[in-house]
Amino acid sequence: MRVGIDLGGTKIAAVSLDRDGTELARHRLPTPRSYDATLEALAETVGALDRTGSWSVGISLPGVVDAAAGRVRAVNLPWLEGHSFADDAARRIGRPVRIANDANCFTLSEATDGAAAGEASVVFGIILGTGVGGGIVVDGRILPGANGLAGEWGHAPLPWRGEADGPAVPCGCGKTGCLETILCGAGLSRLHRHLTGAALEPPEIAARALAGDAAAIRTLDRHADALARALAPVLNLLDPDIVVVGGGLSALPGLCEAVTRRWGAWTLAAAPRTRMAVARHGAESGMRGAARLWPD
Repeated sequence: MRVGIDLGGTKIAAVSLDRDGTELARHRLPTPRSYDATLEALAETVGALDRTGSWSVGISLPGVVDAAAGRVRAVNLPWLEGHSFADDAARRIGRPVRIANDANCFTLSEATDGAAAGEASVVFGIILGTGVGGGIVVDGRILPGANGLAGEWGHAPLPWRGEADGPAVPCGCGKTGCLETILCGAGLSRLHRHLTGAALEPPEIAARALAGDAAAIRTLDRHADALARALAPVLNLLDPDIVVVGGGLSALPGLCEAVTRRWGAWTLAAAPRTRMAVARHGAESGMRGAARLWPD
């Protein structure tokens, strides 16, 4: 049995799975605001699921994860930095622990029994939400990279930027004009304001587009075009079988169809065979993928 924990800035959500991926139990509690309290909360979480007989623990968390060193850099969890988090968590929980970036866990989940299951050897997963992240899974295993940065696609610059994309703005990483600044939720609102002058949140933009509002449709078209341009270098470099999209903006109407219709204009393959699909497990892919950090 496996326990997968999604350690976020506001909540700890956990699930236990059997070998076939069937959910056995789940547990949830608020994320504490200190290092020792976080370790205690993780131990409490695993204890609550222990009746299932689970033998391994995987933890998904936002930020850069250096699994080789067992350390993390997480903006939303700054109290973890500077600690040997994986080792400390394993000692406190009393079980082996593996940690990985949340986008990597998301991609692993979708590659194992989600939208990319059974038909893709190379999977690129993207999360479009409060931030923008990415992960790579090859033949069922996460590709972490030498520095734990493989798939960190949200902090590349937007290719072929045009006036309709609006001015480049500073990103939380310290650079300016990153993909995240236009493709995340706040970026979509910023794009709509640039194109129309109106201040709307993403759900309202999507609702208006579905109702036939021309201005909202234009915003979603430009957002899809930016996403197609952003993915074109990934297709040229990685050439994945499928791109799986999750996060709140994955629900934008017609997103996958709009992107795949456009990305051939920017890739070396005029008609890429790469598919694009919305995640099957949605927000639960993080904890399900964390459980899968321990292969059979």
